[in-house]
Amino acid sequence: MSPLPRLILLFFFAAAAAAVTASDASLNGEANDLLPKYGLPKGLIPDSVASYSFDEATGAFEIHLASTCYVHFGSHLVYYERTITGKLSRGAISDLSGVQAKKLFLWVYVTGMVAHPDQGTIEFQAGFISESLSASMFDEVPTCGSSVGAQLRGAAGVIGELGLLPVAQVFLRLN
Repeated sequence: MSPLPRLILLFFFAAAAAAVTASDASLNGEANDLLPKYGLPKGLIPDSVASYSFDEATGAFEIHLASTCYVHFGSHLVYYERTITGKLSRGAISDLSGVQAKKLFLWVYVTGMVAHPDQGTIEFQAGFISESLSASMFDEVPTCGSSVGAQLRGAAGVIGELGLLPVAQVFLRLN
């Protein structure tokens, strides 16, 4: 290959890399600052974002937290896994994974969120059930806690909360 085509290829790849960097530079703010641009409150994501990626064309995002965490929104306890993924669109998040909410004594996966600005609420979807909460509960970015809700999730947590067996006995019987 002669030097000219190589130079053109090199220039092409350099230009493509610069375009990607310029695109990412506009999104280098906090992941929380991206949400209001799509009609959602910034407090839906906790403060411990280590990194994130966002594809503006498809709305697909992936957020990496510094660690797993628990957050209280009023009387509602929410668990964030270390990686959260989904699709962001105007006023909604769909295909959400990595977020769980405690309902009674069960943990349910939150699969979507929809803003209802006319009602001042955010609707949280967990499969075929949903619950609306005041959007003002999510105005501020919440602080991540690791021990705030350190209850066991899953079968051991349910058994412990129902008082059927102390959690220590559950583990002893499983071993």
